[in-house]
Amino acid sequence: MCPHCHTAFTIDEAGYADIVQQVRTTEFERSLTERLALADQEKKAEIALVEARAKGQLDKEAAAKDIEIERLRADVRAADVARQLAIKEAVTLLEKERDDLARDLQVKATEQQLLEATLRDTHSAEVKAKDEQIAYYKDLKAKLSTKMVGETLEQHCEIEFERLRATGFTRAYFEKDNDARGGSKGDYIFKDSDEAGTEFISIMFEMKNEADATATKKKNEDFFKELDKDRTEKGCEYAVLVSLLEPDSELYNTGIVDVSHRYPKMYVVRPQFFIPIITLLRNAAQNSLAYRAELERVKEQNIDITNFENKLESFKSGFARNYDLAAKKFRTAIEEIDKTIDHLQKTKDALLGSEDNLRLANNKAEDITIKKLTRGNPTMAAKFDEVRTNQTEALED
Repeated sequence: MCPHCHTAFTIDEAGYADIVQQVRTTEFERSLTERLALADQEKKAEIALVEARAKGQLDKEAAAKDIEIERLRADVRAADVARQLAIKEAVTLLEKERDDLARDLQVKATEQQLLEATLRDTHSAEVKAKDEQIAYYKDLKAKLSTKMVGETLEQHCEIEFERLRATGFTRAYFEKDNDARGGSKGDYIFKDSDEAGTEFISIMFEMKNEADATATKKKNEDFFKELDKDRTEKGCEYAVLVSLLEPDSELYNTGIVDVSHRYPKMYVVRPQFFIPIITLLRNAAQNSLAYRAELERVKEQNIDITNFENKLESFKSGFARNYDLAAKKFRTAIEEIDKTIDHLQKTKDALLGSEDNLRLANNKAEDITIKKLTRGNPTMAAKFDEVRTNQTEALED
């Protein structure tokens, strides 16, 4: 009977086997389904457990990573702060260095400006002086004819001197040199004396203008030899060439030029330095007056010393003569003494010889004994024996 429809049916063995087979298949499938469902549930549970465990591990790792990340972020923040501080310090230092550099540049710029201003002023002053000098020469040339140029240079110097004679050169002499006995002459001679009238300086002047140049003499040095000759012949101490020659020479345009390496006590000046060179040499000579006075006193002392030395030499000469005589007599006396010593030495040797003989005689005398004297002389032996016996008996009594 069918359990569902309750209908009775007939089943043979094959059908029964088939039904049994179906039932078994159905049970197996159900059982399999149940098992599969159970396995699926277990699998899901295991998956859920694994997921839970994994999630927990992940959460733990995530928390650790979050801590590490936070630490790294803190390090980054600290590094960023340090970097910001370093940047700030570097910027501050750079700004300070920039400010210092700017200040130094400003100072240098100011110094450069001052230097440039000083150089400009100096250059302007030099240019102005050159311009004034050139203007002076141009004006001098413009006013004079070619024939009068040289003479006017002398007149210019003479006028400049006369302007100061009353105030600065009251006892000075400044006149033309008209003495040509030596074959040549200078232009002017300057001399000055002290209150006692003692001359303490003298200068031979020669004035040369461009018009004085010749085919063979165009430079200042071409006139040095003749000027030195004039100075020597006229007995002047110094020689000065006032010259307008070589107008473009930087050497002669700078001021007073000392050419003493060529000729002693010689100078070259432009006209504007005519009065200054006189003043310089005159003041130097005045300053030496005290030394000259001292030198004169020393000379006087030297005269006294010379007289003393002469007397000393006379004394030395007389003493030397007397010494020679005394020495001669002394040598004679020494020779006589040597002769006497020689004679005494011989006498001494003779006495020493006598002493040796006396010593030998004494030795021989001391060596004489009664035994030796009575040897070979029985009579004398008996006499001496008798004397000794008598002496013995006397002593015993």
